[in-house]
Amino acid sequence: MSRERLTEDQITTGLAALPQWHRDGDTIVRTAETASFPTAIRVVDTVALEAERLDHHPDIDIRWRTLRFALSTHSAGGLTELDLTLAAFIDRSLAGAVA
Repeated sequence: MSRERLTEDQITTGLAALPQWHRDGDTIVRTAETASFPTAIRVVDTVALEAERLDHHPDIDIRWRTLRFALSTHSAGGLTELDLTLAAFIDRSLAGAVA
């Protein structure tokens, strides 16, 4: 998977397929409220395993049932295909877990 920085058009196209995400500079962000605290932790555990597999680690903020994910490829200085791939995985992990 490419760690090359995406163009503005690639970012726009990628985010169109990820409607729960928004851009904040060189980062994409999603916040979701899960059904319970244990559910939130299970989602984080699932995402952590995939992040390890991809060697691409998100910033995760846990506030009781609310999770905030922030993705950016720091080594590339911006957004890459890895960010969009992990964002889509996070979306799938949150399916059925949100309140």
